[in-house]
Amino acid sequence: MLEEVPMSIVGGLDLHRKQVTFDVVDTATGQVARGRICPSNRETFRGWLERFAGRQVDLAVEGCTGWRFVVEECRAAGVRAHLAEPAEVAGLRGRRRHPKTDRLDAQHLRELLETGTLPHSWIPPTLVLETRAKVRLYCRLYKDLLDERGGWLQRVQAVFYHHGVPAQHDLLHGDRDRLARLHGLSPSGRQAVTVALRVIDALDGELALLRAELTEFARGQAGCRELQHESRARVRPAAVGGDLGRARRHPAVPHLPQRRAAHRPGHHRLLLRRQALPRPPGPAPPQIGPALLRWALYEAASAASRAGSPDHAYHQQVAARLGNQRAILSVARKLARRCHHRLRALGDEAFTGVSAA
Repeated sequence: MLEEVPMSIVGGLDLHRKQVTFDVVDTATGQVARGRICPSNRETFRGWLERFAGRQVDLAVEGCTGWRFVVEECRAAGVRAHLAEPAEVAGLRGRRRHPKTDRLDAQHLRELLETGTLPHSWIPPTLVLETRAKVRLYCRLYKDLLDERGGWLQRVQAVFYHHGVPAQHDLLHGDRDRLARLHGLSPSGRQAVTVALRVIDALDGELALLRAELTEFARGQAGCRELQHESRARVRPAAVGGDLGRARRHPAVPHLPQRRAAHRPGHHRLLLRRQALPRPPGPAPPQIGPALLRWALYEAASAASRAGSPDHAYHQQVAARLGNQRAILSVARKLARRCHHRLRALGDEAFTGVSAA
């Protein structure tokens, strides 16, 4: 008796928190199956995959929230999972002639996979996923606390301005009681300043603890130690290494390090275009890449204005022609490229632990 040839199944999955919409086709018979997997969790999805036991199955899923458990369950079931780049998939839809629905999104993924035009995204190994999640957790908390601290400082200055008090540039140094005694502040204004300073003190304590954890974590990671050459602080290499490290999957794209962290002009925003080129007409280009990566690169590039920085000469040269803000953005692009190549040279070893020196 001849061995039966496994049937080839091709499908697309559209992920949502409540359900997974699927569109699969049997390429041997042309039969199409559509539906929803509810609820959207591992156990239910694992049960759905059991219907394809013994068959060759290829499923496409966008790299949005939830893709990790889908890919892991597909691998466990012997199904080949294809992770798609969401932005490029959206660009391949073209002009919409019908309202966007989950069913059409799943069908679009399936058709791209069938025709071999699906824009693939790198699926990191488990070690990389776990390390990146830890880095993002630490760095995102750190940045959020910094942003909240800055908001309270701005609130205090707003109270001063509202009461006609001159701006105070040494809020966190010297005698704190003198701020509440400034001439012109009303009782409510003094209370607002006192409360804000107490909150800032509490945030400073949390930042100190988190900074110590980030420093300890960065000291034990090979990738973070390698990026230490680009920045004296350990917080920034940890953030850059966690997000930029996955750019190693695109060896043929020379400008990918810039695209991974492209920004519009403005505060801690890298430019999508070269500084020498005039800005094209129309709206500003969209920001690309994680906000945490853009922030870390900008903060690291800001240190180039100091005399001890290795990029100080380049920063001064660009600043003389285009100003300090453009100079920081140019240095940030250079940092992105250098960090990209350092991490590519390390490969997956960048996410492994090393003994502290």
